Amino acid sequence: MHGRIFDFDNHYYESEDALTRHQDASLGSRGVRWAEVDGRKRLLVGGRINSYIANPTFDPVARPGALFDWYRGNPKHETIVQAFGELEPIRPEYRDRDARLRLMDEQGVAGMLVFPTLGVGLEEALRDDPEACATVFAGFNHWLDEDWGYRYEGRIFAVPYIPFLDPQAAHAELRTVLERGALVVNVRNAPVPVPGGYRSPFDQVYDAFWGLAEESGVVVATHAGLDGYDALVQMWEPGGTESSLFRSPLRGVLTKARAVSDFYGAALCHLLFERFPGLRLASVENGASWIPDLLHRLDDAADRNPGYFKEHPREVFGEHVWVTPFWEDQVPDLLGDVRVERLLLGSDWPHAEGTRQPAEFVTETLAELPDDSVQRIARDNAFELLGVDVA
Repeated sequence: MHGRIFDFDNHYYESEDALTRHQDASLGSRGVRWAEVDGRKRLLVGGRINSYIANPTFDPVARPGALFDWYRGNPKHETIVQAFGELEPIRPEYRDRDARLRLMDEQGVAGMLVFPTLGVGLEEALRDDPEACATVFAGFNHWLDEDWGYRYEGRIFAVPYIPFLDPQAAHAELRTVLERGALVVNVRNAPVPVPGGYRSPFDQVYDAFWGLAEESGVVVATHAGLDGYDALVQMWEPGGTESSLFRSPLRGVLTKARAVSDFYGAALCHLLFERFPGLRLASVENGASWIPDLLHRLDDAADRNPGYFKEHPREVFGEHVWVTPFWEDQVPDLLGDVRVERLLLGSDWPHAEGTRQPAEFVTETLAELPDDSVQRIARDNAFELLGVDVA
């Protein structure tokens, strides 16, 4: 491959004031605040201790790629706590964009998207208060623009988070971040909680959001986070307790890749792309192994419902959805179902679950592919999708 990579899934660790710097003080306990609990600094969200991240100060924090071997079959038969190993003090490049730019030069990273670490887990915590949720994330996105920038130096593209609990607020927040220059926005892989149940994010009450996304050309990403599917585990293990460092073995069996597959299956069956044929979506940090099975089920749906789809849903998916495989996915096996033009490099750096260095995605995941395919996945597809050239 020639040239540096574009990393479509990179992360920062939020500063301690990321969710409070611009928070509307009138929210009070309905919003986000810090508290000391049993001698530890904890985050209160909606008046409740939030356990999505074990240490939301991120100091100390895991080493990048600390779980590399654990995700490669766990050859040492370690628990996840053992695999994390010794934590380290937080590094400047995790919170300072100029320090990150210097590191990017050392890592051979031409450009990158940066997603939240803590932020992707908070919409669920505020599900019963749509107004507070919209206000909290409006303040968060303001902080994000200040500290990272939506197009910093033409190389770092921070991705604002837009909750869907309130359709009008989602549309308004999309307009705001577009005016600030966002190239990509993130929404949750999940049905939307509403009083008494749920609704589809592709219900027509969201058409103003999707219409603006299409009109503006912004890419709508669906980065993995807390998707609410833990309710499935509770159905089978009622009363079970989990934490950020312990997950029931059944959780992975029941929920792995479930939310993302359901999300894109619903988008196609609810005819999102027929209403908005210019939309472009990107599944980030959800892996890609779920795609063949979803496409097979969509084939069945098309066969059994003649006339329902104007175009075959397999083809619509292939045209409108880009995907970052996990670094441990078998990418060559996916190419019968996924176009190489729709795959993107996503290292998840500096998270423990990701690669130890961003470029390791090329050597670990793409090694068996021809050079032209590696070039497309590692950089060119992202350039074309985002309309940037940071070579």
